[in-house]
Amino acid sequence: MNPGHRSIHYPDRAWHGPVIIQRNDCVGRDTYALGLSCPPIAGRAFPGQFIMIRLAGSADPLLARPMAIYEAGWGTDGRPAGLEVVYLAVGKMTRRLARLSAGEPLEVWGPLGNGFAPLPTEHLILVAGGIGQTPFLSLAQEYLGRRRYGDPPRSVPRASRVTLCYGARSGEFLVGVDDFRSAGVEVCLSTDDGTVGRKGPVTELVPDVVARNASSCRIVCCGPEAMMAATARLARQLGVPCQVSLETPMACGIGICFSCVTKVRDGQGGWDYRRTCVEGPVFDADQIEL
Repeated sequence: MNPGHRSIHYPDRAWHGPVIIQRNDCVGRDTYALGLSCPPIAGRAFPGQFIMIRLAGSADPLLARPMAIYEAGWGTDGRPAGLEVVYLAVGKMTRRLARLSAGEPLEVWGPLGNGFAPLPTEHLILVAGGIGQTPFLSLAQEYLGRRRYGDPPRSVPRASRVTLCYGARSGEFLVGVDDFRSAGVEVCLSTDDGTVGRKGPVTELVPDVVARNASSCRIVCCGPEAMMAATARLARQLGVPCQVSLETPMACGIGICFSCVTKVRDGQGGWDYRRTCVEGPVFDADQIEL
């Protein structure tokens, strides 16, 4: 990732403050779409970045949670005015969050993280497992020339095709499929139980998709660590560049606490540690140990 791409997202430029919930709708099994009114973050964020969310006026739980930015909401003036995140209610914080309604406050800060570099490719392949599709909708829209993100809006080389390979435990956990199709993305689905799409892991979808345009394709991946590791190995076998967006738990999101470090190759054959919240969450798959 070039320095120009990274320099615009340092935590000292993050906005921190109260926001109001616009919607908090159940969109799948234990899965919710949260819409927030937040022009300061919506106007700056680009695909792959995240925000930290904390329950307003509460110290239980004490720590915030990182959530990928799914999409920006657009105002009547055509400018970004809101944010949408999609989350799975699995722990104390997210279950409490799921009980909140429109009009209630939250505390947020962001945008954070390096996001996806705008690298050229003919065919962008998005590989998502579980809730890992959440960073990909805005990225797909950029590569298909439908929207631009950031301040100033960044330029992204247009791809001729974007494909989402998306897997989950069962069909009731597959969320946002219509959003991707409406954006012009080809969608290939798999489920562990075979209720929707191909039965088996999502990685089994990838070779056929790569074969359609093997000379110029790129993979980005997000989801459970084992799935990302399998995708990274597969990408190496197929000779395809691959980036992964880590879902590492974080406490601060701004690089202070060092709770989210991951092992990264140092260029001399050894390893060093990098903070997922600042140097990530997006890394080249060959850089890290999964």
